[in-house]
Amino acid sequence: MADNKLYISYNQIHQLIDDAVGGFSLGDSYSPDLMIAIGGGGFIPARILRSFLKAKNGRNIPIQAVGLSLYEELPNAGQAGVPEAPGTQVTKTQWLNFGGADSLVSLLGRKILVVDEVDDSRKTLAYAVAELQKDIREQEKQAGMGAGESGTEIGIFVVYNKDKPKVEELPQDVMSRYYPAATTPDRWLCFPWDCTSDIAEHTERAKLSFGSSQ
Repeated sequence: MADNKLYISYNQIHQLIDDAVGGFSLGDSYSPDLMIAIGGGGFIPARILRSFLKAKNGRNIPIQAVGLSLYEELPNAGQAGVPEAPGTQVTKTQWLNFGGADSLVSLLGRKILVVDEVDDSRKTLAYAVAELQKDIREQEKQAGMGAGESGTEIGIFVVYNKDKPKVEELPQDVMSRYYPAATTPDRWLCFPWDCTSDIAEHTERAKLSFGSSQ
């Protein structure tokens, strides 16, 4: 049976993000002033992306971190021989802080870019966008605005989009600002930050498999 795993190195992710910024004219056609990284896979891509956008526009874009967990409760979870299953439910483990001295003052009028490592079923991304839209509507209401009057825009950046039917859909206006650095068949993606063994061996495997995903 052919190995369905795609190993990806830090260098390759760095290059993919660099190419995507140029290919999509990020910082020009869509110039975000706030990034929201979905933990934990979105953290490193968001930080790399910020460097390339700073090189283009000369300013650091603030990064907010949110935690979303996509899971499915299994009756015999943790027992040997129980197969893994795709998650079916998204829950918040961390969200934006709108209170206190360290709060994000406002989402209104922002160009927001949500960043994650992979668009698989699209459930997590759709959930994040829906929750952001709720926050935006609430802030518009508090500011005495009608829905959408603030002009806030949401875009999506992912390192990999899996070419497969999606369980959820994103709003059309968000899909118009959808930026996948690469698209791959439905494979098991082995990101370097998930490696718990020999990172040098992981990198060598990535050199062998990387070209097959493009």
